[in-house]
Amino acid sequence: MAHNAGGSLQQGIPEDKLAQVWEYPTSPLFPEAEKVAIEFAIAAASQPNDVTDELFDRMKQHWDEGQIVEITALISYFGFMNRWNDTMATPLEDKPAAEAQAHIASHGWELGKHGR
Repeated sequence: MAHNAGGSLQQGIPEDKLAQVWEYPTSPLFPEAEKVAIEFAIAAASQPNDVTDELFDRMKQHWDEGQIVEITALISYFGFMNRWNDTMATPLEDKPAAEAQAHIASHGWELGKHGR
């Protein structure tokens, strides 16, 4: 999460939008295509997987097949990295730790075992 917060800012996501990511269903900062993609990401990352036929059909209303494949690949990659880093207690660098503290700690993020 910490690297994603910093990466989002580096890619031009406004700070106010990042701050409202947890409120994406009701936030006016997220268009419907982004809302369904976030919902899809949460469902795809869940154990067991929560992607339903209805949710997949909603994705198809906003994204083409190639885009859905790319979104799913990214979700899968981050799922792997999150499990790897959590298992290995990979130390978090100073910059992502500071960005996470500033932008996502208020939603429950903690440095935890990734501190040096």
